[in-house]
Amino acid sequence: MTNPQHRFSHRVEHYRKFRPTYPAGVIDLLRETIGLQPRWIIADLGSGTGISSRLFLDQGHVVYGIEPNAPMRAAAEEELGENPRFHSVGGTAEATTLPDHSVDLVIAAQAFHWFDIPATRREVIRILKPGGWAVLLWNQRPTTGSPFLVEYEQLLQTHGKDYATIRDSHRDAGRLREFFGEAGYLERSVPNPQQLTYDELRGRLMSASYVPLEAQPGHANMILDLKFLFARHAQGGVVNMDLTTELFCGQLLSPAV
Repeated sequence: MTNPQHRFSHRVEHYRKFRPTYPAGVIDLLRETIGLQPRWIIADLGSGTGISSRLFLDQGHVVYGIEPNAPMRAAAEEELGENPRFHSVGGTAEATTLPDHSVDLVIAAQAFHWFDIPATRREVIRILKPGGWAVLLWNQRPTTGSPFLVEYEQLLQTHGKDYATIRDSHRDAGRLREFFGEAGYLERSVPNPQQLTYDELRGRLMSASYVPLEAQPGHANMILDLKFLFARHAQGGVVNMDLTTELFCGQLLSPAV
């Protein structure tokens, strides 16, 4: 499998433009579930192009975006650099470079499956303030529920390298238990419905690290399949992809492993 720190280097523009955002309901849920306050300082591990950081910046938080991939980090700086509450950091989940006990909340959006769990757990415990929280979140796409969703899943299974390994890696209960420890975690979800034009669907597909790029074998056949798929199922020029944003919240109270 390709080094996670480099998998997205040639997909930055697609990622920035077409990856799904996170619904405002995430903020409401975190206020209710973990007592999120506007004064909380946040570390965003694997912050990428800044999609998840923006969600919290818009609510007045100070956010440290921790991203090892230089092109992704540069895209976040271009998008968010004018916001004085955004701090771009060239670090990793396992070595953030942040001071001890400096943040109230650590988040990892669409990124936890790339991390070394024991090292990340130690680092999160180190940088969290006493009583701080860690929240892992993913936009999850259903694989059933409509003919379009079923066929899109089939397209990914046909053309996606590493897809089967990556798709449900965040649902690995063993990895979640290893990270959160004996304190356990809360699992919550928020609806995140999407309507996509063909260009948006294509961009969404090309933002995934497991599909072939334009110069790679299999790309042309994949795009041809995508065009036929969209033509079969689009209504009013769009297809429905009703995501669910899944959250796993915990305090990592037990000693580091």
